[in-house]
Amino acid sequence: MSENNSSGESQSGISMRAAELTVAAFLLLIGGMVIYDSVRLGAKWGGDGPEAGYFPFYIGLLICIGTVLTVIGVLRNKDGSANKLFVEWGALRQIMQVLIPAAFYVLGIQLIGIYAASAAYIALFMVYLGKYSWIKGVVLGVAVSALTYAMFEVWFKVPLFKGEFNPLSLIGL
Repeated sequence: MSENNSSGESQSGISMRAAELTVAAFLLLIGGMVIYDSVRLGAKWGGDGPEAGYFPFYIGLLICIGTVLTVIGVLRNKDGSANKLFVEWGALRQIMQVLIPAAFYVLGIQLIGIYAASAAYIALFMVYLGKYSWIKGVVLGVAVSALTYAMFEVWFKVPLFKGEFNPLSLIGL
């Protein structure tokens, strides 16, 4: 998809139509999963009231109906606004440079805990996006995680999640 900007240069990226249809497909999938699991739990009105999946079933149904109406609206759009540029490839690349590592950070928290994942996340961000040296990145990442550990675990006596594999147990923490 391309469009001219005010300086006359041609831009390319993802169109509004493509973005709206992609989000609609994702929401339809989510709504379908909610409906499926609600039926699995029981989505009827039982003798003693609603079963566990009764209300989630209707929420999933509303999500699916809204999504289908959105798709119909996008496909019927004739004024050309659906062909406008949603995001340029360069901007999308910058967004993905933050979004993808953030997703791995969330996964890392589940596997190795918040302290180790945070140290790695800070260090990698500093090195790759901030263009700092590895030494500065690792030192600051470990320092921030150590300070966070001291604050929560020692001072507040509030343990944070250490992950499925708990690498801190290797150093006695």
